[in-house]
Amino acid sequence: MDRKLKVFQYGAGKMSVYTMRYVYEKGAEIVGAVDINPSVIGKDIGEIIGSENKGIIVSDAKDARSVLEQTRPDIVIVTTMSLIKDVQESLLLCAELGINAITTCEEAFFPMNSNPNLTKKIDELAKKNNCTITGSGYQDIYWGQLISSISGSTQKITKIKGSSSYNVEDYGIALAKAHGAGLTLEDFEKEVASVDNISDSQRQEIIEKGEYLPSYMWNVNGWLAEKLGLKVTSQTQKCIPQTHSEDIFSSTLNMTVKAGDATGMSAVVTTNTEEGIVIESECIGKVYSKEEYDKNIWTVEGEPNTTIVVEKPATVELTCATIVNRLPDVVNAKAGYLPTERIGELNFKIKPLNEYVK
Repeated sequence: MDRKLKVFQYGAGKMSVYTMRYVYEKGAEIVGAVDINPSVIGKDIGEIIGSENKGIIVSDAKDARSVLEQTRPDIVIVTTMSLIKDVQESLLLCAELGINAITTCEEAFFPMNSNPNLTKKIDELAKKNNCTITGSGYQDIYWGQLISSISGSTQKITKIKGSSSYNVEDYGIALAKAHGAGLTLEDFEKEVASVDNISDSQRQEIIEKGEYLPSYMWNVNGWLAEKLGLKVTSQTQKCIPQTHSEDIFSSTLNMTVKAGDATGMSAVVTTNTEEGIVIESECIGKVYSKEEYDKNIWTVEGEPNTTIVVEKPATVELTCATIVNRLPDVVNAKAGYLPTERIGELNFKIKPLNEYVK
């Protein structure tokens, strides 16, 4: 491509501070931005990312269609919600207009195992209008590509076991609430944990209706199984509340989480496969106390056993850098809804992004 890559920012909150800055630093440009928050609507995006004015004003998200039609970006970055049903409006709009899109929505990483009918709807519309829709972020490398690479150096695998923790304070109110942060244990059981106290057939029925609430690892296990060529025979999920012995103030929730109440949750997903390999992954998302920090631990068990530990990863920055480095890959990909395991390995982009576009 002999011009700068044109990027549109859908959602001008915490994550966009990094995605928009990284877009400029990678030699691309932001051509438009929208949000629903009155406090950012009308602002120049330069004010949001801490730079000089860029001449791009954040518009109201209700005007997204007209702004997208006017700006005609090469790709849209969606950094809003965590469930695909909550970002479907933006993704379907992009698919309808024939504009590529990539989202930090965690379920969008592999939504075909949690909301297959909506995924199919987006896929068919994207194919019809020749664009690519995908989900990416921190999990693309640290829960996905890194694990598949380790597996590639293993002779025999019996089990893949992973655990990752993150501070929900870093990702906004939607994610914090999705993790049950601030709920009493009684309310956590009713609103979060009870969702998975069901049979496999009941869960599948809910999935088909598009009403399932997957933890992040639910979709990651599906991505890994697909990447490794494994056939899933069963998958279960259990959500366990996390607590702290002292009160913790959450700036994101704007409340004090009382000692003994849920600061967040641990979600454990167990996937059995026809090949006999078990994938057991756990994500721990909560409001951190002062002594806690992010950690990512994965073990591939078999011959040989291999464990990799990443301590204190900058998950927000890594998420956003992954999204921006993925932009040319998405533009180059075939049309449809494609999980990143079908788009190819993610590599560092040293040159301006447009130079990677075919």
